[in-house]
Amino acid sequence: MHSEGRSIVLGAGPMGRTIAETLAAKKVPVTVVTRDGRAISGDVDVARADLSDPAQTSAACRGADVIYFCAAPPYHQWSTAFPALQEAAIAAAAQTGAVLVAVENLYGYGVAGTLHEGMPLEAKTRKGAVRAQMSKRLLAAHETGEARCVAGRATDFFGPGVPMSALGERFWPALLAGKTIDWVGDPDAPHSFAYLPDLAKAYVDLGERSGTWGRAWHLPALPPISVRELCARVRGSDATIKIRKTPSWVLRAVGVFQPAARELIEMRYMFDEPFEIDHSDFDGSVGPTETNWETAINATVAWWSSQEKQAA
Repeated sequence: MHSEGRSIVLGAGPMGRTIAETLAAKKVPVTVVTRDGRAISGDVDVARADLSDPAQTSAACRGADVIYFCAAPPYHQWSTAFPALQEAAIAAAAQTGAVLVAVENLYGYGVAGTLHEGMPLEAKTRKGAVRAQMSKRLLAAHETGEARCVAGRATDFFGPGVPMSALGERFWPALLAGKTIDWVGDPDAPHSFAYLPDLAKAYVDLGERSGTWGRAWHLPALPPISVRELCARVRGSDATIKIRKTPSWVLRAVGVFQPAARELIEMRYMFDEPFEIDHSDFDGSVGPTETNWETAINATVAWWSSQEKQAA
């Protein structure tokens, strides 16, 4: 381990910020690196670098023990921009000797159902194929000794400070206001969702435990739930809850002006069918999450309610 014991977080989206806050709470020196060097709340340093440039990224990671790869391009630019970001992160890990913890999702499998780590990465969707190729490249880097790497694959997450997600700005404000909720898939299909603070802790655990390195792990999620059941938990027996399934043609039309909406079409299989994550390996080796749905819902509702008050 390096004497400085510093962790570097690449990217300042909700995941990057929450990982940085989790590290800072543990008194671990942490620096968040972004293209613009934006400020982060708490005892967190910031730095500026083009994260698609291996030289700049390596320089920003100098002295790191752990590098958390949380950077991601806009949703509609995955195919062209995402692999370069990971190559820069791998180069930084190789040059500094730090372990690289990669934030991944479940797109690489390309199927719904109950997912476990032993399944092949054979996605045929564009974004799924990119994710599969990147995951294979990351683990190959570890196997060949190029860099020390570990991947954490997370399901759809939500929580305070998460506007861009399935359970984000198109869900909570409408639910809390008693308005019709637009949902991409089947509102009665069970789905695994994860609470962001749980995932941040899990990624930090991967960075700190050398016994976890060299493979991909499914990270903890809350018990599977349908969106209709989730709405009922938030609003009780309120009979005014209405959920409207969004047709693909609507996403195509909106996608003319908002490219990210069009990108949802190929991923809607995850929401049209039961979609559950098996994280028993992580639970047994590192430990399960202690957060329950009630705690996660209360914290998330409180955050969205505070946003509504600030906007008023």
